[in-house]
This record gives sequence, C-alpha cells and structure tokens, in this order.
Amino acid sequence: MSAKAMPLYEHVKRFIVEVVNPMSAKYEELGKNRHGADRWQYAPGQLDLLEGAKAEAKKQGLWNFFLPDAETGEGLSNLDYAYIASELGKNPMASECMNCSAPDTGNMEVLERVGTPAQKERWLKPLLNGEIRSAYAMTELHHASSDAKNVATKAELIGDEWVINGEKHYISGAGSPRCKILITMVRTSPDAPPHKQQSMILVPKDTPGVEIVGAQHVFAEDHAPHGHMHIRFNNVRVPKDNMLLGEGRGFEISQVRLGPGRIHHCMRSIGAAEKALDLMVKRGVSREAFGKKLAWLGGNVEIISRARIEIEAMRLMVLKAAKAMDVLGNREARIWVHMVKAMIPEQVCKIIDQAIQMHGALGVSQHTPLAHMYAQQRTLRLADGPDEVHHLVVGRSEIQRMEGNMDDASMLQVFRN
Repeated sequence: MSAKAMPLYEHVKRFIVEVVNPMSAKYEELGKNRHGADRWQYAPGQLDLLEGAKAEAKKQGLWNFFLPDAETGEGLSNLDYAYIASELGKNPMASECMNCSAPDTGNMEVLERVGTPAQKERWLKPLLNGEIRSAYAMTELHHASSDAKNVATKAELIGDEWVINGEKHYISGAGSPRCKILITMVRTSPDAPPHKQQSMILVPKDTPGVEIVGAQHVFAEDHAPHGHMHIRFNNVRVPKDNMLLGEGRGFEISQVRLGPGRIHHCMRSIGAAEKALDLMVKRGVSREAFGKKLAWLGGNVEIISRARIEIEAMRLMVLKAAKAMDVLGNREARIWVHMVKAMIPEQVCKIIDQAIQMHGALGVSQHTPLAHMYAQQRTLRLADGPDEVHHLVVGRSEIQRMEGNMDDASMLQVFRN
C-alpha cells in the first residue's frame, strides 16, 4: 500500500467499527418481517439511518474510493483500493455507506470514462453524490449471455430515438426505488462483425415500456429492496443521445466496466473470507463437545490453518492483479483479473462452508450472517461471467503462448520474470 493510502485505510477501518456496524444492525432490525409490496420499499427509519451514515462518511472524507486516478474520486490506484475494499467486504453495508457499492461502481466508472458531458451531468453527478442508484442490464433469460455475442435485446434507431425490445433477468439493484438508470447492453448492428454488433444505451428506469416483471430469487431469497429483477423492454424509446461512446462499441465499453467490477468483487470477497474465519475460530474456542473445545476436535485445527493460508494466497493474487491493472491497463491485465475471478469466489465459498459446519445448525440459520454470505459468494461464481469462462480465458492464453499465437505475450510475462 502506498504511504498516501495508509491513513485512509486506517480511517476506513475505524469508520466501519464506529459507524457502519452499529447502523447496519439497527437497519436490519427495522427491515425484518416485511411482506408483499412493502418489501420493495424501505421500512420507516431505514433510509434515515443509511443517509446519516453516508453524510458522516462524506463529512469525514470517506467517499468514492473506487475510481482510480480520477478527478471525481479519491484518485486511488487499483492496488491501494484493493486493501481498502477488503475491509468494506466485512460488512455488506460498508460499501454503500462510502458510495463504493456494486453495481454503481462499475456504472460510474463507465460514465466517467466514456460519458458525454450531458450524460455525466444527468447521471454521473447524482451517482457520485450518492443521491441515486443504478443497474447494469446485460444477462438475458433466453440466451447464454456469458458470451456477449449472444445478447439478443434489440435496439433500432427510428428517427431520433432508439427503440428497444427484449428481455433481461438477474438485473441486480433494479428493484430498489432509488435505482433510476439502467446501462443496457443491446444489439444494434446485426450485420456488423461479431464484436461490433453490441452497444450500451442509457435507459431511465421510469421510461414507458420498461416492465419490471418481478424478482429472481437467489437461494430462495429475493434480496428486497435491492433485488435481482426480471425486466422486459417493450418498445422502450430513449433519445439517440443516450448511446454510450458510439454504436457497436459495447464490447469496448465492457473492458472498461467488467475488469474493475470483477476485481472489486474479489477484493471485497477477501473481507468476507476474513469474517468467516473469525466467526469459525470464535465458535471453535467458545463451544465444547466430547470434553474439548470444537477448535481442537477432529481436523478443525488443520481446517482453520488452511483457511488462513488460502486467505493470504488469495490476497496476494488480488493485489497482483490490481498492480497489473495499474501498470498495464485494464485490457492488458485481463488475464490476471480472470485468474482471480476464477479462483476467489470458489475458495471463499469453501471457507464460509467450513465456518457453517463449525456452527452446526446455527450456521444455516438466520442467527449468523454465514448463510447469506455463502449465497452471495456462490452467486459470484456465476455473476460477471461463470467460472468456466474465466478458466477458458486463462487456459487459452497458456495454450496460445506455448503455440506462439499470442497477440501480446507481455500481459503474461511482465510479472513472471
């Protein structure tokens, strides 16, 4: 970590302990036992708590760390942010309190990098201020959209408007009443080369024809009011100027968005693994069976040891990927990002599962955060591309390197020598 980031890192840790943890406990309590349509609104008092914590974060200068080297953010490198994000991952509300939560981080980075002045004024400014939330609409119900060339939602330019028709699902964050804008991946140029057919268009959520069908559940939970929504676009009309960067440049934009988004998830996952290990050890030393503390029974000492070793290995991989992004750029460092995205959610799932086992039946109940943590990490093995896609990219680069067919071997070699 740079000397510049160290005080900020310590400040973030204190803020989470002193402000976020107490606030989030009260926030969760207020949201309990809500049913039906009420689940898609905030319970009385919840937003007051959240906005109070956000105001305090702003006051203390703890805001928008995620934008690397940007005038609109803290200006942190990816490497410095990796350390801080691991702390944010220990409490699911910490990121939102400091305006560093997904999917807004990726969406803000896209707008900051490729948005027009008008797009930035209308959407980036309120997002950076924490006044609204956003969503990224890519995944499709009827097509294997882990291969973005399969995206079938159509946008046709009619006069001065794009007319959009199609169906998306698992659009995270779109259920929130605070979500106001969808960055939507569409097919605009079906006769162009495969990587020039897709575009990204800004679609305000309240545009006529945007139909929120309902929430897709994750392990039987709807995650209201954030939600992972099933959406239909029924002749949705938006102005021509809502196109991002230009027609046919969706793949190019995705390199801006997905690289940082994927590694941010992995950074926060390190914090989740740390929390799971803490809970595992606390349970192990506070509970006895068969005349011994649980930590000393069976193979539990080795399980705890392996969890610590895996966390440190994962941390180094994330830091290396972050450094690669800082040195090489997002596109050239993509192999490193694919490596950590393939590795880390799977390993964190394993550590959380072991913590659940140490807790017995309590581990799968509502009385610990472990079940929710497991569901979140298991979902990450599908979100931002399934494991298999990331292994394909990494494995393919190794094979091409051996066959001498790599376009740019530097992205593999820089950190190997």
